[in-house]
Amino acid sequence: MDKKIEEIENTGKQSLEAEKRIERRVDAIRQSQQDCHRDAILDWISSSRFSTQQSDFIARREEGTGSWFLHEPEFKEWIYGSSQTLFCPGMPGAGKTIVAAVVIDHIANTVQNDGNGLAYIFCNYKEQGEQKASILLAAILRQLVQARRSIPATVSQLHNHHITRGTTPSPQEIFRTLLSILEDYSRVYVVIDALDECLDSQLLIKIRHLQTKARTDLHLMATSRFIPEIEQNFAGALRLEIRASENDVRTFVASQMYRLPDFVQDDVELPGIVQDIITQAVDGMFLLAHLYIESLLDKNTKKEVKSALRLFKENQEKLDKVYDKAYTDALRRIDAQLPGKRRLAKKVLSWITYAERPLTPGELCHALAIELGKLDEDDILEDESRIVSICAGLVTVDEKTNIVRLVHYTAQKYFERIREIWCTYAQLKIATTCLIYLTLDDFRTGSCPSDDKFQKRLEDNKLLSYAARYWAYHIRTVEEK
Repeated sequence: MDKKIEEIENTGKQSLEAEKRIERRVDAIRQSQQDCHRDAILDWISSSRFSTQQSDFIARREEGTGSWFLHEPEFKEWIYGSSQTLFCPGMPGAGKTIVAAVVIDHIANTVQNDGNGLAYIFCNYKEQGEQKASILLAAILRQLVQARRSIPATVSQLHNHHITRGTTPSPQEIFRTLLSILEDYSRVYVVIDALDECLDSQLLIKIRHLQTKARTDLHLMATSRFIPEIEQNFAGALRLEIRASENDVRTFVASQMYRLPDFVQDDVELPGIVQDIITQAVDGMFLLAHLYIESLLDKNTKKEVKSALRLFKENQEKLDKVYDKAYTDALRRIDAQLPGKRRLAKKVLSWITYAERPLTPGELCHALAIELGKLDEDDILEDESRIVSICAGLVTVDEKTNIVRLVHYTAQKYFERIREIWCTYAQLKIATTCLIYLTLDDFRTGSCPSDDKFQKRLEDNKLLSYAARYWAYHIRTVEEK
């Protein structure tokens, strides 16, 4: 009898455990479905991923640089006090974006919680199509919604209203919904980097409107170059100029010493002299420090290095001329390379300068491989670091965003000024490349029978999306000339 009772009890326990396992699985499935639904709504609000750029900037930052900003009275008043707006102008290459990233990281790790929200934007004038005011406000909305434990009812209602009709929300609806979500917080911090690179003036107007209408304490910080029109919009706001500290510049220069020729590194005094002179010569400009380091890489003797350092020290020209000289020197280093490398570097710079949107390394490598009416697969660059190395420090690859770009905004402006001289017939060559790519044998079979096949075609033919969308633009540009 006791044995039977024990068997019944064991069976009951096993059944109970089985039920619990089933419940856990059901809960996991339900949670997975809820997560998928949540992600779908967030992606519907905005596809912008400024968080990947933030991670990239923090990863690139030399430890400790930019921290000075967090100790300034103006910043403390903005983050902890009642002052709602902090304007942070700075010269090109002064480290504004890194400071913005440091501030975002600081808020995320010390201030952000259920009551304090955080949203941020990195403006880029090369992405004007994706950086209209309504799109950027939607990106702010997404970030504030994403920080909540569940999707707010107002957002779900907006999503359901439009998803059933196949429509998208108007700018007014985005604004009203954002105003509603702000009320879920007691304070919200919004950081906008490179406001001068956003050509849509409505962005600042709308955010200022939010500041006045929201019952939430909305604190705005914006970085920008010194643009009179923008500075006027921040009259009366807290103001803190971004200018790299001497210690920050020295830290950066010291971190680059390993790149210099061995005869510099092995010298007892020369590394210290290099650090001292560059730190003093750049006057708080990280970009200039980077360009000066680049200009020392091809020096062959100590005499050549010291001669270059002397020029750095004596250079008293205006900053834009200093940058132009540094970029011109970089082009001379490119022209001094072997013919094959020189041609490749010019093609890279032509594509980056003229492309209608930023390119991925894969897209650029396929574009470079088009020769004599065909795609030579043996000619596709598999090592994207070669693209960077042949361009004399003018090109970089964002690991997080997977975009190939020029090293700085000022470099883009420089190439736009000289590209007609330096990149002769570039638009025609790009248009031709796009047309050749669209007529490759891979596409002779016609349209794809399924979405999966189409996706596979895009993955295998990396330039297809760009070529199909922009070939006509490049042709039209050539015809207009």
